[in-house]
Amino acid sequence: MEYENNTVVKEFVLLGFSQTHKVQMLLFFFFLLFYMIILPGNILIILTIQGESQLGTPMYFFLANLAFLDICYCCVTPPKMLADFFSHRKTICYNACMAQLFFLHFLGAAEAFLLVAMAYDRYVAICKPFHYTRLVNRAVCYVLVGASWAGGFIHGITLFALTIALPFCGPNILDNFFCDVHQLVKLACADTHVVELLMFLNNGVVIVMCFALLLISYTVLLLKLRTQPSKAKSKIASTCVSHIIVVFVMCGPAMYIYVLPFRAVPMEKVVALFHTVIFPLTNPIIYTLCNKEIRSSVWKLVSKYILTCGKIK
Repeated sequence: MEYENNTVVKEFVLLGFSQTHKVQMLLFFFFLLFYMIILPGNILIILTIQGESQLGTPMYFFLANLAFLDICYCCVTPPKMLADFFSHRKTICYNACMAQLFFLHFLGAAEAFLLVAMAYDRYVAICKPFHYTRLVNRAVCYVLVGASWAGGFIHGITLFALTIALPFCGPNILDNFFCDVHQLVKLACADTHVVELLMFLNNGVVIVMCFALLLISYTVLLLKLRTQPSKAKSKIASTCVSHIIVVFVMCGPAMYIYVLPFRAVPMEKVVALFHTVIFPLTNPIIYTLCNKEIRSSVWKLVSKYILTCGKIK
């Protein structure tokens, strides 16, 4: 038998969350509400940072890029998930499944690397303030953001290449609402021990290393607060705390899923939902609520828009 792309499986069946129509409709409106908050929230952050000259520092440049990544990230799994709530048989074709897998890990890894770049920015700003303009200039910012995207792409394309090389002869049922590597490997009709090891090294080790680097860097920064003037302590603490919250919200679920990616993990579907759908919401909420400058700038932009609309009417 000749296999196309080493596979005879043309589509995968997604079990989703529930087969009950009422429960599916309730979940649809609940997740749609999240989705309607994520997109405007992140777009508003980008417009605010681009429109306010006082937010032209590297920290806000990184934040705008993080918001853009969140917009891209929340367009990978939620649209398909929301559409499937109206489908009796939830399926995804082989090519779309592989594309979803690639972009999920590409953008997720890029966010993790960008958080490391943001930690570097805060470290230099607090620990080496007199060298800040030299160590974190505009060129360095572009390099760090470019490196984050490049690192994410390498991570995603590696997992994509390892997965697409696997033969899928059936069954084709995924007990989830999206395609991911650890569940696809279980369906492969071949010996996958080497592939599992390579995927673990690419996935689990990367996320653990990023988490360790971020945790160490922010611990050093919080300890550095003891030597800072009392006036600067509250601002630095607010910034560091908001970053730490995002780090835990992002890395916690990822480590829960991918550190032991090829074993049955309790509540895996719920954690995956939090990681892929709800996590992007934390960016606009946490950074907007914890940062006084962003709060005031966002309110200024919204007020200006309301006044403009009022004059047009």
